[in-house]
Amino acid sequence: MLWICQMTASLKDSWRRSPLAAILISTVLAIALVVMGATPALAGLTDDRFDGGIFPLYAGNGSLVPPRVTLEASLKGDRPTLLVLYIDDSSDCKAYVSVVSQFDAFYGRATDIIPIDIDSLPIQDQYEPTEPGYYYEGLVPQTVVFDQAGQVVLNKTGSVDFEELDDRFREIFDLLPRSESSELKRRSVNEVNTELVPNSES
Repeated sequence: MLWICQMTASLKDSWRRSPLAAILISTVLAIALVVMGATPALAGLTDDRFDGGIFPLYAGNGSLVPPRVTLEASLKGDRPTLLVLYIDDSSDCKAYVSVVSQFDAFYGRATDIIPIDIDSLPIQDQYEPTEPGYYYEGLVPQTVVFDQAGQVVLNKTGSVDFEELDDRFREIFDLLPRSESSELKRRSVNEVNTELVPNSES
């Protein structure tokens, strides 16, 4: 830094003597400041550095944050709820947001999706069951799934595969299993009845 101060002082003297020399010195000084002062963005998908909101950056889905509904309002309704507790500077959370976004594409119209940054949780001794802090277990990402009655049917820390979420919501919505249908189709009443009928060949 001392040499920058010396160059700045010589720049004043050079300007008086020769404007061309002053321009040359100021160009060198500007390049030096850019090289020394401009640190590149070091954050990325595979590190635990903060580089902004991870839903728009890594999932391409900024519409999920902030959530459109609170957990309390969602639990009072008759829609299932997907609560995702995350933090913006976690590589696991950065990787997981694409799964949440994929889930939104399939179930977003029928499910309340509530991503909550744990940094936004109020610090208090106790939480009510209608508050996200009540379910937080100290690790991120954490996924909590509530059925239409507001009962917890999945509470898991770490990344959850889309297939596991899909299977759980197929059960909640009484849909055919993925092995029988790639589309989201309801189970037929006859199919359920045939499973209850004993095999006549035995």
